[in-house]
Amino acid sequence: MSAALSGVRALLVDLEGTVYQDRRLIPGAAEALAEAEARGIPHRFVTNTTSRPRAVIARELAEMGLSVAPERIFNAPRAAHALLAARGISRVDLLGTPRLLEDLPGIAQDDEAPQAVVLGDLGDAFTYARLNRAFRHLLAGAELVTLARNRYWRAADGFMLDVGGFAAALEYSSGREAVLAGKPAPTFFRAALDALGIHPHEAAIIGDDLESDVGGGQAAGMRGILVRTGKHRAEDAGRSSVRPDAVLGSLAELPALL
Repeated sequence: MSAALSGVRALLVDLEGTVYQDRRLIPGAAEALAEAEARGIPHRFVTNTTSRPRAVIARELAEMGLSVAPERIFNAPRAAHALLAARGISRVDLLGTPRLLEDLPGIAQDDEAPQAVVLGDLGDAFTYARLNRAFRHLLAGAELVTLARNRYWRAADGFMLDVGGFAAALEYSSGREAVLAGKPAPTFFRAALDALGIHPHEAAIIGDDLESDVGGGQAAGMRGILVRTGKHRAEDAGRSSVRPDAVLGSLAELPALL
């Protein structure tokens, strides 16, 4: 095993841009993960995707040719559920698709007097009126929980504004600081590792986001491996203080590190 993965007993693997892109598996990604498993290095998928629940993501992966049980996918809504429960919050204004409530059992949508605003991906439904309603809830005392802080993501037709921009707007306008549920929150990574029974120094994260995946994983005590697929842009490295432990052309090159 290379120095980058020396002592690593498990992997956390980002999904969109790392395992698949534009609803197609990245060539060699599934085979690379299978080889890691065969060598005794299990993995779990970690994603900030907030437009659909784990069951839908698992079905989409199966349609692409990768069979994954939903329980092997650790997503931001799952982390948010634990966060909300710990704070005694059961009523939220969810800025996300209604199906996302599947990953928030016991949490109800409340349009009138929510205890928290939970910010996810509304896509084209992100209107001024919708954001302003959330803003008024925050002024009335609701907490702000954001499922992600990603700046942008890559769609089939190019880069797209992500949830982080909307979180920043609501923070600035309301004066309330958002609590982050998804990557790169250390609590997100710890919960995913707990499911594997692995300590951070025994794990590595692989992803296409230099800050959220690699930087967040390293801050949590893991090794961070960057792939040059998905949203990766070469110019980002020059502007960032994050230094990956290894850089791969794609996930298909993972076996070279094993």
